[in-house]
Amino acid sequence: MAALIKVEIHEKLKEMRGWSLVGKSIQKRYTLKSFVPAIGLVNKIAEAAEKAQHHPDITINYNVVGISLSTHSEGGVTQKDFDLAQQIDKLAESHS
Repeated sequence: MAALIKVEIHEKLKEMRGWSLVGKSIQKRYTLKSFVPAIGLVNKIAEAAEKAQHHPDITINYNVVGISLSTHSEGGVTQKDFDLAQQIDKLAESHS
């Protein structure tokens, strides 16, 4: 799956609330009520990522979960990143 060009990425980001292009990845932060719900979301994301065989970079700062998606083998953002980002958004909605 080829990396998307910036114009394509920005067009797709218009449909993705809270996601932004940072360098060669798309990123978003989720704020939850406390640490335990944040870890719960991370566990759900891990399951979805494993199923998709596409693993994001994840940071946890108490109740804030940061996600960074990039397809390293393609050197940038691909449709695979947007597909997983949409899944993560759905998980976060149902987890809040």
